[in-house]
Amino acid sequence: MTKKIGVVVSGRGSNLQAILDQIDAGVLPVEVTVVVSDHADALALKRAAKHHIPTVVVERKACADKAEFETKIAEALESHGAELVVLAGFMRILTGGFISRFPHRIINIHPALLPSFTGLHAQGQAVAYGVKVSGCTVHFVDEGTDTGPIILQKVVPVKDDDTEDSLAARILVEEHKALPEAIKLWAEGRLTVEGRKVFIRP
Repeated sequence: MTKKIGVVVSGRGSNLQAILDQIDAGVLPVEVTVVVSDHADALALKRAAKHHIPTVVVERKACADKAEFETKIAEALESHGAELVVLAGFMRILTGGFISRFPHRIINIHPALLPSFTGLHAQGQAVAYGVKVSGCTVHFVDEGTDTGPIILQKVVPVKDDDTEDSLAARILVEEHKALPEAIKLWAEGRLTVEGRKVFIRP
């Protein structure tokens, strides 16, 4: 039976598009049942509409507090039967209250090799620090910032003349591979979480 996922976004939705492309190609055995955004003008919503996927906008400024904001997002996901929540460029930190509703069922893509360079501007942090390699990480979400158990990582070289933008572009290519790959592993029931470690079964 096809697994159902909900995707939460804030911006362009290029990682959402990568997921949709893999579904259309018959590679990814999931259905995106809803796309939720905290920005009404997010390009990701147009990508979803093109695929006839329901969309929900929950803007922080329209909510009395963060608890109401997160509750509305969670209710949108639950009402559309999302079994896995995929954060694909969602630019807000979620609280434990939200995370507890989806235990080990929220994944995030981060543009760095965690545990290095958490938070915003990870690519710029990598360039400034002078690392020789960087990449992206798909991980389960816990109550910390980019601290949850790691599912998989992809590596790219950092060049001497890289800027934050040039490195970000190189990493994004790998993000578009890593996120669908991690979702596929989940959909096939191949992921087991034990403490900090995620084991991938054959």
